[in-house]
Amino acid sequence: MLAELTHSTFFLAALALATIGAILLIAGIVALFRAHIATFILRTLLATTLLATGMLSGMIALGIQGYKTLTHEEVVARISVSPLASQRFAATFRYPDGQVSNFIIAGDEIYIDAHILKWQPVANMLGLHTAYELDRVGGRYRDIEQERTAERTLQPLGKDKVVNLFKLRQLYTVLSVLFDAKYGSATFVPVTQAAELELRVSTSGLLIREMTNPLAQP
Repeated sequence: MLAELTHSTFFLAALALATIGAILLIAGIVALFRAHIATFILRTLLATTLLATGMLSGMIALGIQGYKTLTHEEVVARISVSPLASQRFAATFRYPDGQVSNFIIAGDEIYIDAHILKWQPVANMLGLHTAYELDRVGGRYRDIEQERTAERTLQPLGKDKVVNLFKLRQLYTVLSVLFDAKYGSATFVPVTQAAELELRVSTSGLLIREMTNPLAQP
């Protein structure tokens, strides 16, 4: 994760802008001590602008960690499901990067949701495109009463972030000029027998398909 961050264009831009801004700020303070008021104001304004831009770039670099760029429908994970008892099953997620996660889930169906960020054209020009991150996996009951009262098993699929763009978008509507945060992109399918499933994502959301070639690797 750290290596991915330090190689991010936005992180490098933030570092460069912050460095130049700090140098200008120091130069502005020196000008103030020398009674060069006009120079102090000019350098301080420029330094403030660069530091603010650097902070925004750094925020974006931190916020998009964990998200994967989405340009077409693609496989997010291969999922093996196997019933263990009535309304209880095991689910194994295998991701394209080789990671594996195991869950024990209660319910009739497997439920998965995700966060999808849709960047505005102005952000597309900076190289940012639709991105996604899986959020949760859990069980879903067909019976409404059971859905209200039976055991719930929700597990996180995403990772904690220093900067959470979804929460920031909720708090600050001004960020709408950069991106939209789509909530409630979810999919679910019944689990009645052992099966190999394929979790896919597109710009319109998630979907689950039964694999036609279970031996194929993601």
